[in-house]
Amino acid sequence: MTPVIVLVRPQLGENIGKAARAMLNFGLTELRLVSPRDGWPNPSAGPAASGADVVLERATLFETVAEAVADCANVYATTVRKRGVTKPVATPEAAAREIHAAPGRSAILFGPERSGLESEDVALARTIVTVPINPEFGSLNLAQAVILVAYEWSKHVDLVQPTEEILDPPAPQEELESMIGHLDRLLETNGYYYPVNRIATTKRTVRTMLTKPGWTSQELRTMRGILSALEGKKQPKP
Repeated sequence: MTPVIVLVRPQLGENIGKAARAMLNFGLTELRLVSPRDGWPNPSAGPAASGADVVLERATLFETVAEAVADCANVYATTVRKRGVTKPVATPEAAAREIHAAPGRSAILFGPERSGLESEDVALARTIVTVPINPEFGSLNLAQAVILVAYEWSKHVDLVQPTEEILDPPAPQEELESMIGHLDRLLETNGYYYPVNRIATTKRTVRTMLTKPGWTSQELRTMRGILSALEGKKQPKP
């Protein structure tokens, strides 16, 4: 089940907006706010969300952490310190697996930008989520923390990789052979294959170079246009 993101006493509207943006990047849309310092709604949140308006519009406001997680069976507190509370500790990756496997709703708590979660906040959680981080500099901003956890959760759902939609498929071999033949004729015409005893080796080297990439049809058409221009078949426009 999709987890709830709970921002506990967030300070800046901009950071709430950036957290909402991080959430929507990885398919999370339910945001709960506990006593934001500057109130809610906050006009600074929208521009910082960069289009993640649906998350901000649906955000709900609570006075206490207990109220914000009242309907959640599994509560995780993100913190770089245990704060003297003895609880299970998990990485974002392990927590994501637990959330996907566990019945009931899950909530992930994130503390204020300056101080993080208080011990009383952590006490409400069943598990602490800690990112393995440089012990000499363990400071993450709010949006960074949210995006780390959201990304790990998203790895277990079917989010579409953008590159899978925008990349053209490789060209068929027939088109590649046509382009190689075109280049071969042009090189022969211009005396590139020299000396005679190296022609076969040189042609093989050229073919190896041209067959390494996964040419798309558009790339091959572009290359053919270049070769035609070099042959003088295409004249530049005045």
